[in-house]
Amino acid sequence: MTISKPPWPSSDATASPLEHLLGLSHYYGSKPEYVLAGGGNTSVKMGDRLLVKASGYSLATIGPEGIVELDRPALQALLESTLSTDPMQREEEFKAAVLGARVEPEKGRRPSVEAVLHHLIPGRYVVHTHPTLVNIFGCSRDGGAIIGREVGDEVLWVDPVDPGFLLAKTLEQALGAYRSRTGREGPRAIMMANHGLVVSGETPDEIRAHTDWLFQELERMLEPTRSMEPFGVVLTLDAVRARELVNTIAPALRALLSSGEALKVVTLDDSPSTMRLAGGSDGEALTALGPLCPDQIVYCKSFPLWFEDTASADPVERLTHAVGEYRRQYQTLPNVVLVKGLGLFAAGDTWAAADAVRQVYKDAIDVMAGATGLGGVQCLDDRLRRFIEDWEVESYRREVASSGHRAGRVAGKVALVTGAAQGFGLQIAQDLVAQGAHVAMADVNDAGARAAAGALSQESGEGRAIGLQVDVADAASVDELIHQVVRAYGGLDLLVSNAGVLRAASVKTQAERDFDLSTAVNYKGYFLCVQKAVPVMAIPRRVRPGYWSDIVQINSKSGLAGSEKNFAYAGSKFGGVGLTQSFALELVADGIKVNSVCPGNLLDGPLWSDPQTGLFVQYLNAGKVPGAQTLDDVKKYYTDKVPMRRGCTTADVMKAVYYLVEQDYETGQALPVTGGQVMLH
Repeated sequence: MTISKPPWPSSDATASPLEHLLGLSHYYGSKPEYVLAGGGNTSVKMGDRLLVKASGYSLATIGPEGIVELDRPALQALLESTLSTDPMQREEEFKAAVLGARVEPEKGRRPSVEAVLHHLIPGRYVVHTHPTLVNIFGCSRDGGAIIGREVGDEVLWVDPVDPGFLLAKTLEQALGAYRSRTGREGPRAIMMANHGLVVSGETPDEIRAHTDWLFQELERMLEPTRSMEPFGVVLTLDAVRARELVNTIAPALRALLSSGEALKVVTLDDSPSTMRLAGGSDGEALTALGPLCPDQIVYCKSFPLWFEDTASADPVERLTHAVGEYRRQYQTLPNVVLVKGLGLFAAGDTWAAADAVRQVYKDAIDVMAGATGLGGVQCLDDRLRRFIEDWEVESYRREVASSGHRAGRVAGKVALVTGAAQGFGLQIAQDLVAQGAHVAMADVNDAGARAAAGALSQESGEGRAIGLQVDVADAASVDELIHQVVRAYGGLDLLVSNAGVLRAASVKTQAERDFDLSTAVNYKGYFLCVQKAVPVMAIPRRVRPGYWSDIVQINSKSGLAGSEKNFAYAGSKFGGVGLTQSFALELVADGIKVNSVCPGNLLDGPLWSDPQTGLFVQYLNAGKVPGAQTLDDVKKYYTDKVPMRRGCTTADVMKAVYYLVEQDYETGQALPVTGGQVMLH
């Protein structure tokens, strides 16, 4: 869902500590300059109890169910204990001890890995975030020296150390030394190199005051470096070549980066800050240095794949080779692919997961840019990097955060539905999302498509649907539509050509413009959507033999049998069946099945029942139904034609769509869903 921007939680004495904790979490968790991908953690001390965020929950949306209550004496006993010298065994013992400190273990929630850190830091409330501005200094070789020189003992600097038990022990010792040196209980802030920021206070307002002060100081220190170009001379690709490459590389990556049956979602970032790195002469060398912080490892993998286009070679073949070499070197597949002069491709099982990868790596780019001007980038060393890669705690956090992926008959597929802003097309899109797909909802009604997609994403998850404008009868408009789908999702697995118009009239009286409109939208529009989508849809088959994608045209019973005083519509639909059969013969070699679904009359839908423009009104006015005096007369006439004695529904049609997608031995068919009104022979 889209995260709202909550107000600052007031220090109202009537609010409970838990309410203050949740307010702090929502405030900082909703700000991308502090927290990305649901990271960060918060806590409040209540006597011998610690309330701390559970692992895997997002700060921005966390509720009481995401808070774990811990016994502080048990945490103190852990701090004073001696654990194994073997790093992995030590962390297993540490994890078991933290879990053992839970007051209500039966709830099954796992406390933040930094729970012990929260226990030992002075101040009732503790907020641990990963601000970009802080990490610029924390990931700079000279960061510690600059902080010490500029703000002295106002900030406690902690050098890189293993997260978990060692970090807690290191911080305990550093705080002890700080108290001895300064006579103060604690600093205004703690900056942890390659890790983030911790601020504590007795009230939320005290935390905000400390944080705002620190940000002002850091901005002051950074200002002299802002005019620098951090990644060398920036070159970008020609716009035409860039568009071609996006439409080629993204669908190839969807298949190449997938290990399961469903392809990945791949989203593109070519924003100016990203292009500084992707187009920079020093970009490749900097990306090879390694990760800056744990979140980068967890979400993006330790290293991106760097790829450069060679105009003389096939980019799909070269990319296939490059991904294979990456897998041999790192025994995994990349989540981030940087293409020289083109941008960043981020991959995930869902759009939300891919966008989290994109956000985290884009933040790493901003951190690298700033750190370059402060003496150079300091990445995690290889030992610490490998520790985090193998650390079970981070694997658990990623697993919990990504849980709840929707299953269904089209789970993991990307679908494009035309004519989706309202009516039948909207219902098709809603059903596809309910069955696990990501859906691009296209319509000539741009505002309607975007509003419908926004509502669907609000209900089903951020990025599950996007709204785009298209005129299916205009080649350039359709071409842009396909490109925008590729930019958002990486390609598509299912094209539902649904956009259509109907103008009922006698052949003796119909206006030529109405005939042309029916032909342009229903017939030519289907052709253009297929023509522009096929080059993108065919690419996954090149790198994953046996993978099938689908084109389903929403036709009509009027494409199977003539329709009196509705010839323009019927003719365009008859033509559509001819296109389907012809497309199917050609595109089977590309791994694309092409079929039509021919619904009966959706008598209860707006196409028929709208009181101003519906077909009942049109047919009554056209005199199409002999003897009909009222709309009910027209409806009864059409209901009586159906052996099943009812109109067709969206659910009836979707069963046919899913059948055509799921089967792997049928193409070129026009499948009736007419309740027996039209029977094939």
